[in-house]
Amino acid sequence: MTSSSESTRKGLTKIATNRLQKEFMEWQTNPPAGFKHRVSDDLQRWIIEVHGVPGTLYANETYQLQVEFPEHYPMEAPQVIFQHPAPLHPHIYSNGHICLDVLYDSWSPAMRLSSICLSILSMLSSSSVKQKPKDNDHYLKNCKHGRSPKETRWRFHDDKV
Repeated sequence: MTSSSESTRKGLTKIATNRLQKEFMEWQTNPPAGFKHRVSDDLQRWIIEVHGVPGTLYANETYQLQVEFPEHYPMEAPQVIFQHPAPLHPHIYSNGHICLDVLYDSWSPAMRLSSICLSILSMLSSSSVKQKPKDNDHYLKNCKHGRSPKETRWRFHDDKV
């Protein structure tokens, strides 16, 4: 996140804090396969290492996700972006924004960070090509510096990659 978004970030509600503490403990004892949480003292911002699945285009590659939990998590989806360098993938923009419905329109408070991570790993693993989204340059041009991907009106039209 940019410094401007850091200064406007609100603290977590009690419900959000309780939920995140529970998820944190689950990640410490049983993280999803292919992921590692880099522990910090910030419950609202997590850095997650993503390890490519053997036998896929992303095998032996490691990426980092930055997860920002909103004040009203889990009623509101977290913001999840890849840190630089983002993987080359038709649904991942070079600024790290991810076009994946569970991060936006299909979010449910019953979902957990582990389910988001597994959806991202599935998306990476099922890809048959390593390439930027076709509209990457246009998106970046129209995406103001520091803009949240949650401010984008995504069109989920391609589930083949």
